[in-house]
Amino acid sequence: MHKAGFVNIIGNPNVGKSTLMNALVGENLSIITYKAQTTRHRIMGIANGDDFQIIYSDTPGIVNPHYKLHEQMMTFVSSALQDADIFLLVTEVGESLKNEKTLEYIINSKTPVILVINKIDLSNQQVIKEKIDYWQGIIPRATIIPACATEKFNLDKIFEAIINLLPENPPYFPKDELTDKSMRFFASEIIREKILLHYNKEIPYSTEVAIDEYKEGKDIDKISAIIFVERDSQKGIILGQGGKMIKKLGIEARKDIEAFTGRKCYLQLFVKVRVNWRNNLKDLKYFGYGQ
Repeated sequence: MHKAGFVNIIGNPNVGKSTLMNALVGENLSIITYKAQTTRHRIMGIANGDDFQIIYSDTPGIVNPHYKLHEQMMTFVSSALQDADIFLLVTEVGESLKNEKTLEYIINSKTPVILVINKIDLSNQQVIKEKIDYWQGIIPRATIIPACATEKFNLDKIFEAIINLLPENPPYFPKDELTDKSMRFFASEIIREKILLHYNKEIPYSTEVAIDEYKEGKDIDKISAIIFVERDSQKGIILGQGGKMIKKLGIEARKDIEAFTGRKCYLQLFVKVRVNWRNNLKDLKYFGYGQ
């Protein structure tokens, strides 16, 4: 008997969805920072065993859209709601799912739910018990597991619950595949992660990264990436005085790309202004959002 299915991770921004998926898959496929709205795409991570294949999907945190970018990000959440074999609903102790429409969909669906109360290291037993009771009342069919993704606490229980609920199916992907995304995608995400870590306020959210060239060589890969911003003033901030900031960004991104691929790479970074790209459907399609 072989089990296989789509385990789609849903939740508010910054509750630890990406950390949880990376821990369950065993690879850093989704970028992780302390800032909300880090994940913009639906990223699949595939875990394989002799008799199972789990296709995890990390999705953007659920937000009320302020830009067309947010609207496109929420289409990834909608698709994850529709094709899930199991919902992995991630919350944290001090919050509830803010989007009533999404919560109502999950409640009324017949899809099995594993509800993870994450970051329990920041709470106490009494509060955690109250939260378990609260969620059991909201979604009676849910399997509720308190966990701490950063410490890998109770990941074994989450995995066991997934295996128990996973439907019988042949593998959907070859057993040696880890993800549905290309190396170009992961290179752009690694660069964007460094932007999130090193720049403040609106800069990371006004920024998108596109890989202009990705050539695999015999001894070294050549990658050329463009960092797009919305205003000239933002371009100056990304570059930094005398180009110091973008040089630091490039060095850190190159090291992480090399660690991810296991190959040397030569990374070039350029900065261009694309005014109001977050509200331009043509630009968003170019960046991989929408159809």
